[in-house]
Amino acid sequence: MQLKWLEWAKQIQAVCQAGLAYSKDIYDLERFEQLRKLSIEILNEYTEVEVEKIKSLFANESGYPTPKVDIRGVVFKDDKILLVKERVDGAWAMPGGWADIGLSPKEVAVKEVKEESGLDVRPVRLLGIIDKKFHDHPPSALHVYKIFILCEITGGEPAAGIETIQVDFFKKDNLPNLSADRNTEKQIKALFEIRNKNTEVLLD
Repeated sequence: MQLKWLEWAKQIQAVCQAGLAYSKDIYDLERFEQLRKLSIEILNEYTEVEVEKIKSLFANESGYPTPKVDIRGVVFKDDKILLVKERVDGAWAMPGGWADIGLSPKEVAVKEVKEESGLDVRPVRLLGIIDKKFHDHPPSALHVYKIFILCEITGGEPAAGIETIQVDFFKKDNLPNLSADRNTEKQIKALFEIRNKNTEVLLD
């Protein structure tokens, strides 16, 4: 679901971030700061999130603006998929998180699966790269690309981590309450199909 006001606020913020990074004119810098403030006010008005929190999450970066990257390890056992119960919202998701500087996408997938589920895995192949704005996630101030990497279990034992409270495997037609900000039912079912039929990757 795309909300026009949210997309406009994100685009204004991106223009301001680039302008503040590369402009040398003091008057242009002042205008970019005013526009950035306006983008924060738009988000505050429609989301009721505190201004200071919006500043820290949405308008605190410098340099050329680029999307954030979220990487998910997709792990199957027979006809079930691995999900972890998130401590922050009590809902379920494929193990994963933000890409880390210095690590490749495959390395991030392996690290996140181990930290959140206790399982050792080997990355096998790419299942999808999607733009979060085209999917039925809750509105987000960040522009996010999501990468899904198929992984194979090589060892370890299921165990919750710092950010998770439970680990389990679920059939496609018996999924638990999902953490919608992290993954959707439609995405998970599509990943089952790609894995089973070896079809093309998800790509927006």
